[in-house]
Amino acid sequence: MNIALTYVLLDYKTLIVPSGAWLIAQFIKVIIASVQDRRPRFSYMTTMGGMPSAHSATVCSLATTIGISNGFTSAVFAIAAFFALLVMYDAGGVRRTVSSHSGMINRMLDELFRGNPEFELRFREIIGHNRLEIIAGAILGILLALWWT
Repeated sequence: MNIALTYVLLDYKTLIVPSGAWLIAQFIKVIIASVQDRRPRFSYMTTMGGMPSAHSATVCSLATTIGISNGFTSAVFAIAAFFALLVMYDAGGVRRTVSSHSGMINRMLDELFRGNPEFELRFREIIGHNRLEIIAGAILGILLALWWT
């Protein structure tokens, strides 16, 4: 790898580290789901929900990387930290509620329209995260950022 490319990659660690954190969180999610279901679950590589939260891992690694690079008292770190908190709140609150509603609607559709092909489409039910998944993702993201930067 030439020197110029190495410097460019180092300059973009605020993009590379969170991308890596997301990738690792999704890979862990595939492993956990595959062990639980006792069959390969590669679909978890691109889905929302599950353990650990890739949302939390990504935004926490971003905030940590920014804190290390720009200082934990900088305005840009404050923005990243609030962004991370907002994303994690959304992953656990709003998205969890959507998951719950999707499950109820799917059960209602099953009961009301059983056998009717027009109503075979179902809503995805695993969208949000519980607190443990969010905390695990946050810890993973922070540790990865500390290790990589």
